[in-house]
Order: sequence, then structure tokens, then C-alpha cells
Amino acid sequence: MSASVLKSTVDTKSPAAQKNHRRIIDLLTQLKNEEEIICVGGGPKAVDSQHKKGRLTGRERVKKLVDPGSQFFELGIYAAYEMYEEWGGAPGAGVITGLARVSGRTVMLIVNDATVKAGAFFPMTAKKVIRAQNIAIENRISTIYLVDSAGIFLPLQEDVFPDTDDFGRVFRNNAVMSAMGIPQIAAIMGMCVAGGAYLPVMCDHILMTDGSGLFLAGPALVQAAIGQKTSAEELGGAKMHSQISGTVDFREPDDESCIARIRSLVDKIGAPNTSPFNHIKSRDPLYPGEEIYSIFTADPGKQYDMRDIIARIVDASEFDEYRVESGETLLCGYARIGGWAVGIVANQKKHVHTFAPGSDQKRIEFGGVIYTESAEKAARFILDCNQNRIPLIFLQDVNGFMVGKDAEWSGIIRAGAKMVNAVANSVVPKISVICGGSFGAGHYAMCGKAYDPRFMFAWPTARYAVMSGDAAATTLAEIKLKQLEREGKKVDEKQKKELYESIRSTYEHQTDPRYAAARLWVDAIIDPAHTRDALIWALESAALNSEVREFKTGVLQT
Repeated sequence: MSASVLKSTVDTKSPAAQKNHRRIIDLLTQLKNEEEIICVGGGPKAVDSQHKKGRLTGRERVKKLVDPGSQFFELGIYAAYEMYEEWGGAPGAGVITGLARVSGRTVMLIVNDATVKAGAFFPMTAKKVIRAQNIAIENRISTIYLVDSAGIFLPLQEDVFPDTDDFGRVFRNNAVMSAMGIPQIAAIMGMCVAGGAYLPVMCDHILMTDGSGLFLAGPALVQAAIGQKTSAEELGGAKMHSQISGTVDFREPDDESCIARIRSLVDKIGAPNTSPFNHIKSRDPLYPGEEIYSIFTADPGKQYDMRDIIARIVDASEFDEYRVESGETLLCGYARIGGWAVGIVANQKKHVHTFAPGSDQKRIEFGGVIYTESAEKAARFILDCNQNRIPLIFLQDVNGFMVGKDAEWSGIIRAGAKMVNAVANSVVPKISVICGGSFGAGHYAMCGKAYDPRFMFAWPTARYAVMSGDAAATTLAEIKLKQLEREGKKVDEKQKKELYESIRSTYEHQTDPRYAAARLWVDAIIDPAHTRDALIWALESAALNSEVREFKTGVLQT
């Protein structure tokens, strides 16, 4: 057996392991039930209405478009979750996005769901489309748009129309992607009106089905504006745009033929450039991914060995660990996932017995905390991965950086700044997975959202905030109590407890991964057992971009 093979002796039958297993299964069941509701979109009546128009729903179109037997890796399904309730909600933000294989090629799909407010753009709809486009830009992924939208949701137009990451950015991205040589195919399969009409026309190929409409202003608005009476078909139907305006490249009678044409066009797209990243034949891990359920615990008072998680994600469970005996609360090392060479930076959740720097005095370093030595190690490892063109995987379960006199004397701020600098300036693909906690500056150092990971995933057990719920509730409750005292109000123990629980409940709700996913802070909430699959999708997508910029860091505080 290779020296790099991780040996895992976890007892998955122990009471603690069984408790961990049940908790994650319960969370996954809840997520699955919620996702099934989201997938219904606007509901059965809206689906029936779409069918009566002779059109498929967005999800039916996706199913027919992707290669038979292949997976659709959906991104952003929780977008707008629990938002816009005063307008009846917007499941999935009214648009479906994700990675798929079409005619054997990896593509990004952006598909309007016309069952949700006629596919109108809410603020989060625009942000979700832009996020999908940004992923396509970063990774040079061919993109397919299936358009069926009434345009901007007018009651919220001020939050959809004017800003940098609003509706207009979609068309700007169309132009930028075209200039970059990223293939874009747009199919108008319903309504495409007002500013939204620019999206398909700025793509490389434009298809349109009979019965669809493409116009800057519909018949009613045209009559109001210039007094001209015209039918929708005459104004902007598929036949007109095919025969008269010359806007449409392919006119198709229905959804099925349109989808068949798209598949045929994708089949003719030239091969992507050679990947700059090392890849060999994939090998399965030695241990089943489902055992992660039993190993992982989100209980802050419990420990687990992150190596046991890594052993169930990487090829052949092989992990060449870097500087094993230094900075042990961060694990760094080289591995392969799906055959792709990767560097892994992962928080170790086991407490570590070590020596204080420069002395023979023993001390305990707490799992999930970044110490000076671990930050120094990780920074150097990240530099090495950039030097050798090795994509980086971050597995987050981090409480933050160590605090206190000893930490400050050891230069924790300097070491942390060095790690953040290395992460910020990395030019190789970065992919982050929030397994448990992701708190404070530790979130930043472990490649948080602000540090441009190509993909950001979360487990159902993830918690995402400045600090944990208990710590935040204690701090905020103390501030509130002092404010009440200054106002001369007396608060008894029962009221103090109620205040604390109220603050804690609100804060915990905001640290839930669904809250983060609703706002697109994470791209997908994934099943821990399928982490490897998600990472393979991400790595295969990242490999489509053959460009790796020259690596430079800012001034490092040495």
C-alpha cells in the first residue's frame, strides 16, 4: 500500500456515529422535500397553462436537452428562498441554472421558468443569471439560454434595472462572452420582450419557436406609444423574424424540434483548448462517501478527523500531506479527484497536542482554529500550488483565527494576512466547500465568497456568519440590556432569557445554508456523500479555461 494512502478506522456503528448519521439524513430529507416544492415552480395550474400553450416547462426542456442518462448539476435552486413572499414568492427566482452535458459537451444552462410570474425577472433572478454567466466566463463554458420571460417584474423594477449587478449586466455579459469566444446559443421558446429581447440577439445562434414573441414593445404598448395597431405575430412572431427582419437563424415549429436543433448545433462546436491542469484516469476512494454522514459532526463540542472526510473524497484515498507535523489545525496536501491533480486546504477539527513555538512547553491547539503556524504553512502551500498549476480545494469548518496574548505575540495577524494574500492572488481555480462552521476572518482565509472561488458549495450542516449563534446572541443581548439599563428599564431573568433566545433564533436562521443559498452566497447545497461528484463537475468545468495568468502576490509580511 502506498505511503500516501489514508488509513481510516472509523467505527460507523458507534452510538455517536449513528447520531451523526441520523442528523444529516434528517437534514437531507428536509432539503429534498423543499427542493421538490421549488421544482414545481409556480404550481400545477401554471404548469397546465404552459402546456395549453403547446409549450414545455423549463424543467421539461432541461430534461429533453441534456444527454440521455447524464446528470443535470443544478446551481442556485434555493435562490430567492423565503423571499418576495408579499408577491407570492419566486421559487428558484424563476430561472433554472446549472451544468449539463449536451452532445457530449459540458455547458451552462440558463432557462427561464415561465410558470413563475411568466418568467419575469425579480432582483434575485438577474443576480442568478449573472452568477451563472460569471461561472461561464471564469471557466470558459459554452452557454445555452432557453428564453421564456415577460421581462422585468415591474413592481420591483428599481431593484432590477439600474445597478451594476442588475438586469443590464446580463446583456453586457452576453457581449463580453462573445468577445471572449465563449459559444452562446439562445432559443426563444415563449415571450421575450422589452430589454430582455437583447439577450438572444447578442448570442452567436438564435432559434425561435412558432407561437413565440420577440419585440421591444408588445402590441398594447405600441398602440399606446405610437397609435399603431398590430398583432403579436405580425409585430414579432417567429415567421416575421425569420422571413422579414432576418433576426432569427433557425425557426422551429415546437419545443421538441428546437431542442433537437440545439443539440445538433452544440455537436458542431469546436473542441475546447487543452487544459493546463494534470489529469489521469480516475480511481474511486477506498471508502464509501456515505460514511461521511457518520464521521462528520457539527456539534462544536465534538471532534472528528478531517483526514477521514478527505479519504472518502479523493482518488484511491491517497493524500500526500504537506508538513504533517507543523501547523496541524490546518491540513494541506496533494491528491487527485476524478483524476484531476488538486491541492487541498482543510480545517482539522481534532484538538492537537503540540509545543509552543520556541519552547518545550506543551499546549493544546483547538480544532477548527487557525494558529500562526497553520496560517504560515497554508500560505506557503497555496504559493506552491500556484507555482505548479494545481487547482485548490478548500474544505471549511473554521471557527476563526486564534486570539489572545500568546497568539498576538506569535504574529497571528501577520501570518493571517500572508495566508489571505496568497488566497486573494491565486491564479489557479479555487473551489470551496463549507462543511460546518465558516466564521469570521477564517471564512476569508479559507477562500470565502469574496475571494472568487470558481464554485462555492455548502453541506446542509454549514453555518455561515461573522460568529457562531451562541456567541453573537450573547454579545447582542448584552448590548441590548445595557441600552435598556441606560433608559432606566429593569429587566428580570425571564426577560433576559427571552431576549437572548429571540436574538439567537434570528441569528441562527441567518446562518442557515439555505439563507446563504437564497442570496447566492453559495452556488449549491450538496449532499456530503456527493461532495466528490460536485468537485469533479467543478474541476472539469475549470479545466475548460486554458488561460492561467502570471502569479504575483502583494507585499507579504514576513
